Parts: sequence; C-alpha cells; structure tokens
Amino acid sequence: MKVLGINGSPRKGGNTEILIQTVFTELEKEGIETELVQIGGKTVHGCTACGKCREVLDGRCQIKNDAINQLIEKMIQADGIILGSPVYFADVTTEMKALIDVSGYVTRGNGHLLRRKVGAAVIVERRGGSIHAFETINNFFLISQMIIPGSSYWNFAFGRNKGDVLADEEGMQIMCTLGENMAWLLKKLK
Repeated sequence: MKVLGINGSPRKGGNTEILIQTVFTELEKEGIETELVQIGGKTVHGCTACGKCREVLDGRCQIKNDAINQLIEKMIQADGIILGSPVYFADVTTEMKALIDVSGYVTRGNGHLLRRKVGAAVIVERRGGSIHAFETINNFFLISQMIIPGSSYWNFAFGRNKGDVLADEEGMQIMCTLGENMAWLLKKLK
C-alpha cells in the first residue's frame, strides 16, 4: 500500500510539510509506503474546460501541464492521497486549486480513476480560513468518490513561521490520530 502526500505550500520544508510528515510517520509504523511531492511553487495551469482529456481518454490534461500530469499519474497509482495546504485568503494555494480542478476533471472524465481511494486534507493556518480550505479539499475527495478518514478534531494546525506548528500540541496530535485512522482504513479496504 502507498500514500501520496502532495504539499501545496511554496515553502519546502515548512509547516505544511511538517504536518504531512507527521501523518506519514504513523502510516509508516503500519508498513504503509509514503511519498511526498511538492507542487507549491511550481508552474501549473488551471483547468480551461477544453474537454480534450475526455476525448483522448489517456488520463492526462492535454494542455502542457507536466507537473499536474505527473501528479495525476501518481494519484492514480496510490491507495491514499494526502493534500496539504496553508491557508491563503481563506482557501488553498493556487497551485493546489489548479491540481484539484485539473485532476478532478481528468480523473472523473476518464472513468472515475480516484474512486474508493482514501483521501485526507491537512491544513496550516495562521489565524483563520481553515474551514473553507479544508472543505475545498474534502469536496474534491467527495466528488471523486473517495473515502475520508476522520481524526480527533479537524485536520488543522496553527503556525506562520517554519516549525511553528510543532508548538501546537493539539494540532500535532490530530495529525498522529489522522495517520493512525488512515492506516486502519487503508488496511480494512485492502
């Protein structure tokens, strides 16, 4: 089994990555392979609704969108997907939103390629906006017919500067519980 974590933060090694790695630690304890990929800070293009992906049916965006096409392929191969993002103006980063829109359109139009995979959202907030960002990711999972594990609270942690989330004890525990529950669910589904 494998879980793909996608970091939507442009800050490599920052708070979002710390949270994803915390979930990964719990998954790895259960023998589940993990892979972290950075999309934040990469040049990606949002969906133009050209419909070509639904004509060609190769599981790819037909616009030159290499970073997203590579992630779509990895998402299709994974058993579980973690999408992590800091809150930017009460939502996910633009790179994460582009990934959601393009991969959602492509995978749904190519036979619901993410159906019954496990998906978890991980959000870092400085002060607010986390509910909307959390819903953005979870709406993608739900419309893709994915299964979402819960945790002991919403999957948020507070932080601004690199490493600040480590001081949010409850936020860090939420990530540990999320990893445990995600591992349990993945094993039940196999």
